[in-house]
Amino acid sequence: MSLLERLNSDMKQAMKEKNKDKLNVIRMVKASLQNEVISLGNNVTLSADQELTILTREVKQRKDSLLEFEKAGRDDLVDKLKQELLILEEYLPQQLSEDELLEIVRATISEVGATSKADMGKVMSAVMPKVKGQADGSSVNKAVASLLK
Repeated sequence: MSLLERLNSDMKQAMKEKNKDKLNVIRMVKASLQNEVISLGNNVTLSADQELTILTREVKQRKDSLLEFEKAGRDDLVDKLKQELLILEEYLPQQLSEDELLEIVRATISEVGATSKADMGKVMSAVMPKVKGQADGSSVNKAVASLLK
């Protein structure tokens, strides 16, 4: 089942349950998917990889906003965003544990022959496609930085 099919199914369920929070999040994600289709040309069907990219972008936007709202002391908006993130994470693939991520980073460091922090960009660009949707950039960055001295 594609992401769009799953969103449509869950949207119907949210309507039946009168779950407005989930319904709003699903509608926002569907709008983002539709905007991407429009920007690529209306007769295009998004691949699973493209759908995942859009979903990841939505999660990242909310995490960034969450940090800003926490700094500003806007607890009302923080709670709302945390709820939205929980809903969005239902559609993401299983997230890698810290140990799994470190193992992938170690293997990639060996593959690209990285030896110092100067090679961090090379390692990051090799790791990110491998963990797409399973780990965010900041956690990958921390893992790479911890292994490169």
